[in-house]
Amino acid sequence: MTRRLAFWPLMLVLVVLTVLSVVASLAFGSESIPLADVVAAVTDRLEGAPAGRWDVIVWELRLPRALMAVVVGAGLAVAGAGMQTLVRNPLADPYLLGISSGASVGATAAITTGALAGFGVYAVSGGALLGAVGSALLIFMIATAQGGLTPLRLVLSGVVLSSGLSAIASLLVFLSDDTRAANSVMFWMLGSVGGATWEKLWIPAALVVVLAAGMLAVHRWLDALAAGPETAAALGVNVAGIRTGLFIGLSVLVGVLVAVSGGVGFVGLIIPHAARLVVGARHRVVLPVAAAAGGLFLIWVDVLARMAVRPQEIPLGVVTGVLGAPLFLLLMGRVQYRFGGDR
Repeated sequence: MTRRLAFWPLMLVLVVLTVLSVVASLAFGSESIPLADVVAAVTDRLEGAPAGRWDVIVWELRLPRALMAVVVGAGLAVAGAGMQTLVRNPLADPYLLGISSGASVGATAAITTGALAGFGVYAVSGGALLGAVGSALLIFMIATAQGGLTPLRLVLSGVVLSSGLSAIASLLVFLSDDTRAANSVMFWMLGSVGGATWEKLWIPAALVVVLAAGMLAVHRWLDALAAGPETAAALGVNVAGIRTGLFIGLSVLVGVLVAVSGGVGFVGLIIPHAARLVVGARHRVVLPVAAAAGGLFLIWVDVLARMAVRPQEIPLGVVTGVLGAPLFLLLMGRVQYRFGGDR
């Protein structure tokens, strides 16, 4: 038997580490700031004291970025856990259904054609959100027309649509006259929270909280669904209804997260599995642990992305792939693990 960690002590450790990491991350960037000055800048702002030397950098630039990393990491981890349950596939991640590819088409169109230029700094995010919503609606209509949101239809439709949309995004880059478009699109696709502001923070944060709370409220239904549709139906679960609700909620959340951060890979795949390794497969414990671990993980990924080749930044997706793949393989090799009914 695999030894599981106690839930509440683990959650307390993760939350404390996340808070400390947010504060510590404010010291890192193209210009390093002493940690004592970081703490002073934060406390001065909270107490209403006159702004100090580092106030703008700490409060207006780095703190929204750190909090956005927490929100995106937590949201992707929750979305990944939900997607793996929805399609009953251990390889599922938040981008399985082609939502990220749809967002890429919208963002690429905004970058290469100047569409939505009237939205100013929100043009790329707006284009990405429109593309994500459009792809989610298309998947929903295709799967519904073919008989319902079954795991097989969702996976096949999502994979095929994702390939087609990725090809469209590549075509837009190829046809663009802007030589910088390819670099801009590539950096966006690989993810960054560098554009985080206080104004952009509250919508994804609210969605992460609402969806996570909603999934926790029906955690027993999700446990039954993960065991199989026949088992869930025998336990009185409305399988079609829970699948539809989960699909809509995950689509909205992933669309918003991609719009504000681009495509940050691996977090939604590895963090839910890592959570199951340490606390078991019940959604009541997996979801909060995955959310806390995802936020903590992405904070330090963002710090490494800023510091590795400063003053330039590495896209987050590059760092998550380099760190996440060997870490997850190490965990899988050391611990007996089950997903659904499979070892």
